[in-house]
Amino acid sequence: MSLSLPTALLFPGQGSQEPGMGRDVAEYASEAMDLWKKAEKISGLPLRAVYWESEDAALMADTRHLQPALTVVNMSLWMTLASKLSPTCAAGHSLGEYSALAAARALSPESVLELVSLRGRLMADADPEGKGAMAAILKLSRETVADVARAAAEATGETLIVANFNTPAQFVISGTKAAVEAALRLVKEKKGRAVPLPVSGAFHSPLMASAAQELATALKRMTWSRPTFPVYSNVTGKAVSDGESLRELAAVQMTSSVLWIDTIANQWRDGVRTWLEVGPKGTLSRMVKPILDAIPTEGEVSILTAGSLETARGLDVA
Repeated sequence: MSLSLPTALLFPGQGSQEPGMGRDVAEYASEAMDLWKKAEKISGLPLRAVYWESEDAALMADTRHLQPALTVVNMSLWMTLASKLSPTCAAGHSLGEYSALAAARALSPESVLELVSLRGRLMADADPEGKGAMAAILKLSRETVADVARAAAEATGETLIVANFNTPAQFVISGTKAAVEAALRLVKEKKGRAVPLPVSGAFHSPLMASAAQELATALKRMTWSRPTFPVYSNVTGKAVSDGESLRELAAVQMTSSVLWIDTIANQWRDGVRTWLEVGPKGTLSRMVKPILDAIPTEGEVSILTAGSLETARGLDVA
């Protein structure tokens, strides 16, 4: 696999966790093992026991565990590549954006681990009464999904937005349970497909406002640097090249839509021709092709993954 073309790093977020993730890199590189230990100290959680020794899917999906653990895996995999690869830019999906900030050195690894540990706790506790819900919407257009969300919000008088614009045929809505249920009825009427998601709150919606406010306070405490390469923001889908703007956008990310379609499309327009997903499962790399297929593109592109020590070491950097 060659990385001779202008390359964007992609870092996955929630949903990309898997048993045993990151263990191969940690046993190979002491720096990676040190990241696990730092994350456990900062979070106060037995992360290696959860992901390396347990088979409890609920524990692994718990956002308090998942956010620091997956971030460690993403950063560890990037550490194995950093000395031989000069990326053009980076982006991360939701939680993955923090891995992108670390890779671009906008934040230190320790700051990122502190932030994602806090973010995990805040998101787990943001909806104690269980009022929020999320659902994936498939087989409908972007415009139709936006219309459905708007109509359901108006009909119920409650909060509902399109939280994730993942591909031209895959979206996620987020809001109150009543509004989501109303949207699901409309999706069925329009011959789309809806899949309720097992989440602890209405992430990437205004219902996360109190959690986002607390996270914003923590973001201000951190030392932000100019990134070594641009990071594409979930909030705008555009490249950002200064630390202060990255901080401001991170502060509203939790209550804003993830514009992933726009991110990949803008990277293409900005000259990216290789996308390398750095993290387990390959979820984001599978999203790239349908996005590119929907816009005018020509010439060679490469879509690669580095989800394990073996695949990361096997990359051919021309």
